[in-house]
Amino acid sequence: MNPDIFFELAIDGESPWWRMLLDGLQFTLGVALWAWLLAMSLGAVIGVMRTLPRPWVARFGDAWVELFRNVPLIVQFFVWYFVLPGLFLPLKVWVTAIDPTQHQFITSILCLGLFTSARIAEQVKAGLQALPTSQRSAGLALGLTEWQTYRYVRLPMAFRIIIPPLTSDTMSLIKNTSVAYSIGLTELFFRTREMGELTFRYFEAFAAATIIYIFISLLANRVMAALERHVRVPGYIGGGR
Repeated sequence: MNPDIFFELAIDGESPWWRMLLDGLQFTLGVALWAWLLAMSLGAVIGVMRTLPRPWVARFGDAWVELFRNVPLIVQFFVWYFVLPGLFLPLKVWVTAIDPTQHQFITSILCLGLFTSARIAEQVKAGLQALPTSQRSAGLALGLTEWQTYRYVRLPMAFRIIIPPLTSDTMSLIKNTSVAYSIGLTELFFRTREMGELTFRYFEAFAAATIIYIFISLLANRVMAALERHVRVPGYIGGGR
């Protein structure tokens, strides 16, 4: 292994390869952050919908989960990036009016966010179902509406319970950003492949990418573990790692 390759100039003749990898990492972290926020927001809503005593609402939530969970992620990327703009004229006009990198970035956020929201919804549903039904009854008896009961009583408890599986989903989301290379987004995996193909130093390129992915995934794991310890409720979850 020769680390000097990272200080050689890349194809643009201006930036060394370590800088190109860092630029790719910025896209990776940006997509992961915004997709995580989208997934958590939508996942919470869909998860709640699947536990409501309204059949049509619950069926919509179930359909959402089945759709986004059972279609391969790379297929969803192609559908969002290549197919949908061709089916809807306003979307095609908007796509042609913006920078291609912006299109790729926004598409990656939407695709990963919706894909992960199905997993989050499954966790939220499981967390809510793990709570005693008396919590809902007590909230309603106190005069809270259904929404207020979820907002102030059930969801805060459910999220405390499901932090461990949410940690796994967060780490998976970070690693799934690598699929965005398939639509041309110059994230970390794209830059890694580019470096390997142009320099034929695949070992160095992928070794660096592996170390970076491990670092950011472990960092996310430690943050979630600290959150788990901070918000744990005795009798519901353990003490965290």
